[in-house]
Amino acid sequence: MKLLFLASLSPQTGNHTTAERIRSYIESAGHTCELRDPAEFQSPAEVTNLVSQNPPFEAALALHLFKAARLLLDIQVPFGVVFGGTDINEDVKVKQKRVVMEQVLLKARFAVAFTDQLKEEAEMYLMSQSSKIYVQPQGIQTHVTDNFSWTEFLRSSGVSTEHADELRVFLLVCGLRRVKDPLYLVKVFSEWHCENPLNVLIIIGPKKEVISRPAAAAAAASVLLQLLLILCLLWKWKLLFKAGVFLAQERSQQELHAAMKRCFAMVNSSISEGMSAAILEAMDLGVPVLARDITGNSAVVQHEFTGLLYSSPKEFVHQAQRLLSDHELRERVVRNGKLYVEEHHSLKQERETYQRLVDILH
Repeated sequence: MKLLFLASLSPQTGNHTTAERIRSYIESAGHTCELRDPAEFQSPAEVTNLVSQNPPFEAALALHLFKAARLLLDIQVPFGVVFGGTDINEDVKVKQKRVVMEQVLLKARFAVAFTDQLKEEAEMYLMSQSSKIYVQPQGIQTHVTDNFSWTEFLRSSGVSTEHADELRVFLLVCGLRRVKDPLYLVKVFSEWHCENPLNVLIIIGPKKEVISRPAAAAAAASVLLQLLLILCLLWKWKLLFKAGVFLAQERSQQELHAAMKRCFAMVNSSISEGMSAAILEAMDLGVPVLARDITGNSAVVQHEFTGLLYSSPKEFVHQAQRLLSDHELRERVVRNGKLYVEEHHSLKQERETYQRLVDILH
C-alpha cells in the first residue's frame, strides 16, 4: 500500500522525530510511506491532486488534527490521524478550528492519542466516537554520541568552564515558540543564579523552520519576530541580572541526549504539551525532570515519584532546591522515571499498534 503521511518536518522537533519513527513502522510492514510537511501545501486541493497522481496513494495519515489533517478532508482515500497535543489542548478553544477538527474526526478511520487524558478531552470537546480513538504512548529510545565534549558544549553556549565540574546545569529543551514559553523561568532563575552562580540554565532547541512558500510568509515573519524578541529579552535580562541563562545552538538528537545525560536536571516550561518526548528521554537517560504542572506533563510526571512538578516560577526554584539538597528524592525520581519509560513507552508496542492501525486503512 502507498501511503501519504503529513507531519511537521521542522528539524530536531518532537513532531519530526515521531513522524519518522511512525514511518519506519509502516515501511517495515511492507508499505510505502511518503512523508510530507503540510506547510508545502496552500490548500486541500493540492493534497487531493497529489493523492490522485499516478500511481495514486491508497491511504493517508496526518500528525496534528488541525495543521495537517484538515488538508485531507477532500481526499477520496481512507485516512487516520494522530493527535499532536496543541490541537486538543489549544486549537479546540477556537470555534472555527474546532468545527474543522470535528469534520476530520468524523471522516477519519481512526485517531491516536498519546494519553488517556488527550482521548478524554477529544471526546469531550470534539464529540468523537470513543471507539475510534486509540491510546498509544510514544515509544522512547535514546542514543548518546560517543564524541561529545561537555566542556565544548558549555563554552559554545557562553558558559564559563572555569568551574565546569561544579556547575549545576538545568537544561530547558524546547523550540523557540510561544507554546513552549521559553522565557517563563528566566527572571527567577537569573535572581537565583545571583545567589549561587553555580546554578545555570541553558535553553536549547530548534528554531521554528522558515518555510518559503507564499502562503507561509506571514507565519515565517511571525516566527522570526518571536525569535528576535526572545533573543532581545535574554540579552536584556543578562544585562539586568548577569543572568546565568544561556541560549545554546541546536544539536543533533544524539548530541542533545549526551548533553541531557550530563546536566543536573531537565526542565520543561511549556504552556501546552501532548506528550513531551524530551521529558521521557531525560527519564530514560537517568536525569531528573522538573516539569511545569500542565495536563500533558502530569500525565507522565508523577510528582515526587517519577519527577517534580511546579506551577509557578517561584515554585520551580523551591523544587530545584529540593532536588539539590535531598539526594534520596533525586535518586527516587531518577530510578522510578527510568522504570516508567521502560514499562510504558516500549518501541515494540508502539510499532505493533501503528502496523495494526494501518491495516484498517486497506
